[in-house]
This record gives sequence, C-alpha cells and structure tokens, in this order.
Amino acid sequence: MLPSDNPLTTPRATNGRAPDVFRPGAWTPMRCWSDDDEVDFAIVGTGAGGGALACKLAEYGFSVVAFDAGPYWRPLEDFVSDEREQSKLYWTDERIVDGDNPLRPGSNNCGKSVGGSTVHFAMVSLRFRPEWFKARTTLGYGADWPLDWREMWTYYREVEETLTISGPVTYPWGPKRPRYPYRPHELNAAALVLAEGAEALGIPWSATPLATLSAPRGLSPPCVYRGMCVIGCSTNAKQSVLLTWLPRALKAGAEIRDLAMVGRIEHDGRGLATGVRYHREGRWRFQRARNVVVAGYAIETPRLLLNSASAKFPDGLANSSGLVGKNLMVQANQAVWGLMEREIRAYKGPPSLALTEHWNYKDDGKDFFGGYAYMSQGPLPVAWSSVLAGQRGLWGQGLLDAMQDYNHQVGLKIVGECMAQERNRVTLADETDRYGLKIPRVTYSYCDNDRRLIAHSLAFMRVALEAAGARDIWDETDDTCHLNGTARMGDDPRTSVVDADCRAWDMRNLWVCDGSVFPTVGGVNPSLTIQAIACRTADRIKTLARRGEL
Repeated sequence: MLPSDNPLTTPRATNGRAPDVFRPGAWTPMRCWSDDDEVDFAIVGTGAGGGALACKLAEYGFSVVAFDAGPYWRPLEDFVSDEREQSKLYWTDERIVDGDNPLRPGSNNCGKSVGGSTVHFAMVSLRFRPEWFKARTTLGYGADWPLDWREMWTYYREVEETLTISGPVTYPWGPKRPRYPYRPHELNAAALVLAEGAEALGIPWSATPLATLSAPRGLSPPCVYRGMCVIGCSTNAKQSVLLTWLPRALKAGAEIRDLAMVGRIEHDGRGLATGVRYHREGRWRFQRARNVVVAGYAIETPRLLLNSASAKFPDGLANSSGLVGKNLMVQANQAVWGLMEREIRAYKGPPSLALTEHWNYKDDGKDFFGGYAYMSQGPLPVAWSSVLAGQRGLWGQGLLDAMQDYNHQVGLKIVGECMAQERNRVTLADETDRYGLKIPRVTYSYCDNDRRLIAHSLAFMRVALEAAGARDIWDETDDTCHLNGTARMGDDPRTSVVDADCRAWDMRNLWVCDGSVFPTVGGVNPSLTIQAIACRTADRIKTLARRGEL
C-alpha cells in the first residue's frame, strides 16, 4: 500500500471515483456534488440502514450524498487473516460506559467502515417473529411497532434476494415463506453438536440463514470456510453492505464520502434541517441538503442528535418526547462451553452454521417475557484466549494449558431479547474527542426479566451440551451484542422519536434509519430487519415525494 493510499488517513472516494471492491486496484465512477449543491438527501452512515437507503433513494432518482467516518476498504487487498490487524474495522473511539452492567463497545456491536458493522458481522440473517411487531398487544410486554409484519415480510424477501442468503429449503419457525435464494452451507462439527443436542432434547434446529455465498454470484466467489468472517472477509464471499447495496448506489448516482465525520445537523429559523457539518481532510465543511438522514446506529445516532442542540432545540434535535438516547437495548450474548472427545475445530467455516429458535417461538415454560435463539460457535484463537482470561481468570501457564484444548472446545451462544428501559441510555459526557465533539456516555443495567432470560438460556444450553456428549461445561455470563433503541419509532410523538416512516416528529425533513428506531429488540440478529426497514422507508419517501409531502 502506498502512503498516499492509506485508507485510514486519506479518503479514497474522491475526484469522481470510488474503490472498485471487486477488482484489485480498480476504480468505479462516482458522481460528486459540491458542498453548495443542495442535495435531496444527506445520509449519515453507510451501514445496514444508511447503505441500503442510499442505494434505494439513488435508484429512485434522488440526489444522495452518504457520509461515513470510517475508511473505504478494498477487502481483496486490505484484509488479512490476523485478528489484531483487523481490529481496524471496529469503532474504538473513546466512550464512557457505566451502569450496573457496563457494556463493552467494539468488535461485537460497532463498526467504523464504509459498510458499517456489516463488514465484520457474523452474517446471521433472521426475520423477526411476526408477533414481535405487536409485542405489547399479542405477548403482553414491551411496545407495539407501528408496522405490520405482513408488509415487513415483503421487505425481508427483498433484502434476502439482494444479499443472496444461503439457507434451508424450509425453515422450521414462523409463517411459510419461499426457499432462500441459495442452498444452505455444509455444517461443520460445531454445528453438528448443536444438532445432536437439540435432537436429544426433542426440539427443532436448522442450518443458519447466512449472508455469505454457498455458490458463485456475479464477481463474488462462494465461501471457502476459512473462518475469518467476523474480522472481515478477504475473499468477498460475505455479502456485506460494502459489496451489495453500495456498488448499486454508486451506479445509480450516489456519492459516498469516506473519512467524513459528521458532527452537527444545522437547521433554519423554521426548524427545518438545512444540511450537515462534517470534518474531512483536516477541516470542517458544510453540505447543504433538503433532507438529512441519521443512520449512525444506537450510540452515534443519539450522540449526533444531542450534539446538534440549538437555541430552538436546546435538548437536541427530534427530542420533544425526551426519548432521544433512552431505551437503549442490547441483546444478551451469554454462552456455555465444553469439551468434546473428538476434534471439533470450530473455527472451520462461518461461526454460527446451526441454530435453534425454539425459545423465540415457544411461550409456555418460561418465567420471562421475550425470547432467544442459540447458535453454534467458532471463536478465533485470540478471541478465545480473551474469553478464557476474562471469564475464567486463566493466565500464564493455566491459559497456555487451556489453549491446548482449543480444537476440542465447543460452545452454544444466545442472541437474547433484553427489555427496553428508559434508564438505559446514551447521553453526552463533558469530555470531547479529537473533533471537539462531546463523547457519548453509555449507561446500561439488566432488569429482572433480562436476568431470568439469561439464567433460563444458560441452564437449557448446558443440558443441550451434556446431551451431545460434552464434558467440563462452564458458563460465559458476561457478554452482550447488537445495540438498538435510542430513537424509537411509534404512532404517538409523545412516546416516540420518529414515525413509522422513520421521519422525525419534530423536524419533518429529518429521518432516522437504523437500529435506533427499534421499539423492541427481539431474539434474533437485527441486520436483516434494519435493511428491511430501510427498503420500506425508501419506498415511503418515494410515495411522499410523488404526493408533494416531503
């Protein structure tokens, strides 16, 4: 890499071109707008929400500039099979964490790249259970979404086709649906352990629907099962936003600005957004826009809205309800681990090749609201040594001895639904970052329901591992994943931040389109739902524009 082509320090998407992510050293044309051009949409963030929305809006003929604070990677050239090196994909800027159960922002819940955290996500692509969209009405907890599950089913299908999800012919849970676009991946030994345990307990299991290819597609090859998925795929088998929505967005005329940190949304005297102030190439600049979309995810989205406070909006933008930053939700990510007599080599292939959603769809036999899925696991060596050191207190020779069993270890890990609580929140600290912006303070504590769900899952997974023949089983009790909430959608401006179209109640040309809008979090990975919401929002914007209601 030439010094002038360091994506961490020098923007790549400039001068009418952006990196061609499919061909080493190649470029693709990119339409560029000046800061003085009043574009239709300035989108802050290019991950699951912002990237999908930028694509759809550009294809509908809107002028779009999408900003990302992270680098524009060329996976075939920039990514290596090295866990330490690939930490460059994570958002590791300073954040203050507190509460009874402080979070660990970073690799499992934040991304700082064009394409967002989908560049390093585990590719698990699951639909919400239909009842979750009306959790308060149908299941007696949480809040109702202002969306209909049948409409969302249409958008789920669009996203599954776009990402070419590899999954089973029939899926055991939920309403019937068409088969996935590509066949499921072959199960590795870790997945077979999950299957053995589930069958011994008499519950269904399935190959996991994954956003990595099981057969060639276009310029992307099929997965070669090298196991480096969560540190960035260097073969382009992973169908991240970087490889799917964004090339389409560029072709349709969108501009993507990498290494562009948006620090403030400006507005006029009427209270309408006028554009975004952003830092790029050593200076602050201002992009004019008719509409602004915030898609920075559950920490950076409220941070930007709060940092944009003004005399007219002293509590931050879109915050007349007082809910911006509140109702932060995580998903529980606890695990049970054990040893098998036979070799497992769980790192071979994607980390979660099999799963069960039994406790997402079964409502009796629970002492908690909500649900969880659990999946087979394939941690990489450095990550696994960190688990042993942090969760079991192993160090020195004890850690070296335990690592000798690496190829025999096996694990089951949940994605569990945690409840929305206003006390769990993102606020602004007094400290500032290198841009002079106040950094976020992230406050999180489990509630009693969360703790009951976690206890239930650990006990059940322990029995499942024992039934599959594992020994020396122990619990990993301190882990979370996937942040959502902090700018929830709803039908009432007094109890929500945005409406069903992701449009802010207080500023009708301001939108939020990412996991921040979730009123509840469900027991499955959120990326598919975020992209489905983005597709729906794009269609609604197209309709509103046709009616003259933008």
